[in-house]
Amino acid sequence: MQVRFDNVTMQFENKKVLDNINFTLPSGELISFLGPSGCGKSTTLYLISGLLNATSGNIYFDDKDVTKLDPVKRQVGLVFQNYALYPHLTVLENIMFPLKMAKMPKAQRIEIGKEMAALTQIHDQLDKYPRQLSGGQQQRVAISRALAKSPSILLMDEPLSNLDARLRIEMREEIRRIQQETGVTTVFVTHDQEEALSIADNVMVLNQGEIQQMTDPVTLYREPSNLFVAKFIGTPIINTFTKNSPPLNPNAWVMNHDWETLGIRSEHFRLGTLADHLVSATVQRVEQVGKDVTIHCECNGETFVVSDIDAELPVGEQIFLTVEPKHLMFFNQKANRVEVV
Repeated sequence: MQVRFDNVTMQFENKKVLDNINFTLPSGELISFLGPSGCGKSTTLYLISGLLNATSGNIYFDDKDVTKLDPVKRQVGLVFQNYALYPHLTVLENIMFPLKMAKMPKAQRIEIGKEMAALTQIHDQLDKYPRQLSGGQQQRVAISRALAKSPSILLMDEPLSNLDARLRIEMREEIRRIQQETGVTTVFVTHDQEEALSIADNVMVLNQGEIQQMTDPVTLYREPSNLFVAKFIGTPIINTFTKNSPPLNPNAWVMNHDWETLGIRSEHFRLGTLADHLVSATVQRVEQVGKDVTIHCECNGETFVVSDIDAELPVGEQIFLTVEPKHLMFFNQKANRVEVV
């Protein structure tokens, strides 16, 4: 099922949460909505579900206008952040609940319930109650219940935020597996870029109610369309410089071109010399977490970080660094990406 927004605006009293947005979510893909708190990603999800009604604009499922359609008739499955399981029902009864509401015969409900439990690998817990399950198991039950009525679209609102770090990794891989096995169009809302980039076919980045960029995870990281996306995507955060930045070599070729901000990711620096360097600095601190080494550099009060340097650099040493031109990102005064030739 393809989802399309056509000039959709969502306004609460005097505040515009979404401002005239347009996008198309391809059928059969897992799409992540990513952005900071309050950017409009959950609002967009609830507009798709029908739990919220757009102030203006139209929403389409394939070619059908569903803007005014009742949530029940939209055939969407919704997984909430807090799972929303019924505490007095067993796992199997929770999964079958929407089928019971649809007055499906009991034998058929049980068959589908067990099938969904097998899909999400919760089939060995069918007689237990939610209080007897771990957070990850409860999430599997919630996903099973959402899939039981064969939705055209599966909507997930920050489904992993209540889980610990290791379980989050396990469950996001499970969500990807389930989506690929079912082929259902899935929207996954998160503020965690690692979650979004690791499982999604496409990622839509929002900020202040506007779409900043929508593309595949690799392109999003390598070719951000503006400075917000460049800063929001990637760890460590991208280094940014202006023409007045002390680390920048005033004689470097980039100084002869028109740009406002220069972005360089930490892994793209290479050791250079006084003669050919783009930036210079003093090693301020070396941080090692497992196999990852991050070098914190400073020059006249301005700091930046370097990683993936195949050399031991002692604290206090002055270093000269170069960057291949293809890895330099230039942004204009409006913070949009520009090409410098």
